[in-house]
Amino acid sequence: MNENPLAYENIPKLLRGFAIPSITATLVSSLYNIVDQVFIGQGVGYLGNATTNVSYPLSTICLAISLLLGIGSASRFSIYLGKKERERAAQLVGNGIVLMAGAGVLYLVLAEAFLMPLLQVFGATGEVIPFARQYSEIVLLGMPFLILTNGISNLIRADGSPRYSMLCMVAGAIVNTILDPVFIFGLGWGVFGAALATILGQFLSFILALRYLWNFRTIELTKACFRLRPRDNLRTLYMGISSCINQVAITLVQIVLNNSLTYYGVRSIYGEDIPLAACGIVMKTNAILLSIIVGISQGVQPIIGFNYGAGKYDRVRQAYLLAIRWNFVVSAVGFCLFQFFPAPIISLFGDGEPLYFEFAILFMRTFLFMVLVNGVQLLSSNFFTAIGKALKGLLLSLTRQVFFLIPLIFLLPLRFGIFGVLLAGPIADFIAFVVSVILVSREFKVLSRQQHKC
Repeated sequence: MNENPLAYENIPKLLRGFAIPSITATLVSSLYNIVDQVFIGQGVGYLGNATTNVSYPLSTICLAISLLLGIGSASRFSIYLGKKERERAAQLVGNGIVLMAGAGVLYLVLAEAFLMPLLQVFGATGEVIPFARQYSEIVLLGMPFLILTNGISNLIRADGSPRYSMLCMVAGAIVNTILDPVFIFGLGWGVFGAALATILGQFLSFILALRYLWNFRTIELTKACFRLRPRDNLRTLYMGISSCINQVAITLVQIVLNNSLTYYGVRSIYGEDIPLAACGIVMKTNAILLSIIVGISQGVQPIIGFNYGAGKYDRVRQAYLLAIRWNFVVSAVGFCLFQFFPAPIISLFGDGEPLYFEFAILFMRTFLFMVLVNGVQLLSSNFFTAIGKALKGLLLSLTRQVFFLIPLIFLLPLRFGIFGVLLAGPIADFIAFVVSVILVSREFKVLSRQQHKC
């Protein structure tokens, strides 16, 4: 077996080598939904934007499952590689893949069975329901492939092949981007065509990810690796829980946000459909920025996990701090775009009445005002997962979304109406940032003491 480069390369070079392909992969993954949003908005109108918005939680739940199993397996995989226990690492990979496949099929069956109640819970209005049902029924067919692809991609990165992980996602996104205009405009299939293009791209990505199972660099998979070990798998779930809960919390926020916007929208000049459509655009646009931050986080995860397992705590701190600096640069660019160029961004997603543009611009500028520090909480949560302290990672995953944002969405509109819903975002972002700094600073002191003992 080849020596893992995580053992000897300098940290900046490692982060460039791992994070850039990871950023590309996560950015491309987010483009599945963005491309659909753009083409549906152009072809169907702002009700089409509302359609992808209320269907979006189905994708975030899918991502939560893939992170639970993918990050959990990859984190343990990295730690055992750092300890040079390759056979144990191979067992974790095989078990993780089996869990991903089973979870994907189970999710498809349950989501299809309860689709209509789910769409209503997600905030679909009477006008949006027909479009959302047609779109979601098709998109759900690709969810098992998406769970396996995202999960295996984390393992591929941990194995030292971040570029191949990137290739898996990029290939599928290219197919989706090419087929979207053909199906929507050329064949006139509307939201059905957008959904079909999405699952065809996801299937191609899955095939490429599956092919890697015979080409791992640091381990050799055998049939015995795929024999489930229930007690051991609980530890994998424990390691991935913080990343999973973060996505579940995002889904919960989306549901609360959608329903709050329609409730207070009716009581404003904007009505119920305009805030719903505007929310879809703002959240999807922010998802592009977050996908870059997630890419940085996923890129640094194997570096942190491997070096923590090897007892090289100085390299752990160096990797985290470098990732944070990258995050601030990316977030600063995002802040400038959201504050100074909201109208051109919103225009990409189709036309609408003046009130629609007025509210969408207000939404983007207000809700994303503290985007500069938003990524610190996400990076810090994954940092704790990478070093095996999943409970602290879970706590940070819950801070912004559950402990602060959702209560603020309920409380602030009582005083400020629909504008209070928008104010909840930046306030929650700032509080979560402060909590993250406190917890990570304390952990750094622990790492320093451990370093001195070595």
